[in-house]
Amino acid sequence: MSLVTLKELLPKAKQNHYAVGQFNINSFQWVEAILRAAERQQSPVILASTDRIVDYLGGVNVIAATTKKMIEEMNITVPVVLHLDHGFTVERCTAAIDAGYSSVMYDGSSLPLPENIQRTREVVAYAKAHHVSVEAEIGSVGGTEDGVTSGIQYADPNECYQLVAATRVDALAAALGSVHGPYQGEPNLAFDLMKEISDNLMDVPFALHGGSGIPDYQIIKAIRYGHAKINVNTECNQAWAQTIRTLLTEKPDLYSPPDILGPGMAAIEQVVTRKIQLFGSAHKAG
Repeated sequence: MSLVTLKELLPKAKQNHYAVGQFNINSFQWVEAILRAAERQQSPVILASTDRIVDYLGGVNVIAATTKKMIEEMNITVPVVLHLDHGFTVERCTAAIDAGYSSVMYDGSSLPLPENIQRTREVVAYAKAHHVSVEAEIGSVGGTEDGVTSGIQYADPNECYQLVAATRVDALAAALGSVHGPYQGEPNLAFDLMKEISDNLMDVPFALHGGSGIPDYQIIKAIRYGHAKINVNTECNQAWAQTIRTLLTEKPDLYSPPDILGPGMAAIEQVVTRKIQLFGSAHKAG
C-alpha cells in the first residue's frame, strides 16, 4: 500500500471523534513493532521521525526507502503516513518531501508570527505541489525531545486563526500545556483555550504533542475538542528500556541481540496497541 497523507485521515477522524496515533521512529525496529500493532488493530497509523533524529537514522532518503520497503515486506494493508516531526527548516521539510515522506511538520513556533507564517507558506506551497500534507505549530510544547528542550508557551488563539488562514495547513499543533518527555505530576491542559480554538477552527484537525503520560480522561476530552492526531514517543521508549533492563538484570549472561531486542519490540507493540484502542482508531483502517 502507498503512503497516505494527514489530509486523507484526519478530517474523517475529527468528524467521527477519534484520533490517529503518531508514533516516533527511534530505530527501524520501532517501525516494525508499530506497523505490526496497527495491522493487528486494523488502524491507520502515523510513523514519524523528528528532525533531530533524521541524521542518526541515516537521513531522510534511508528512512523513506526503508519504511516503504518494510510496509511492502510486512504486507501492511492499513493506511500509513510517513511524517517529518518538528522540521526546523524549510530545507529539511523539502528534503523529506523529495525523499518520499507523505507529510511534514514545519515548526516555526519559536519565530515571530509573521516569519512563522512566511516559512510555513513556503513549505505548504512545495508540499502541495507534491501532494504532501503539512502540519504547523503555534506556541511551544515544553519538555525535551531528541535533545531539544523548551518551556511551555501557550498558543494565542488569534495567532492560530491567522496562521491557518494565511497558510491553509492540514493540521495545527496548538501548544496548550502538554510536554515532551515525562510529566512532573498530572498534566494541566488548557481545555478552555482548546475549546475556544476548536469552536473557531471547525474544519482544522488538531495535533496533540506530548501525548505520553496524559491521563486517559484528558485524552478523550482532547479528542472531543478536535484533536485528531496524538503523538506518542516517551511511553514506547520507557516500555522498551524497562523491558530490556529487567531482562538483562534477570539474565546477565544473555547476549544474543534477537533474544534481547525481541522482548523490547513486543513492549513497544503493546503500548501502541493500548494507545490505538484509547484513541478509538481500531478498525478504522477502511
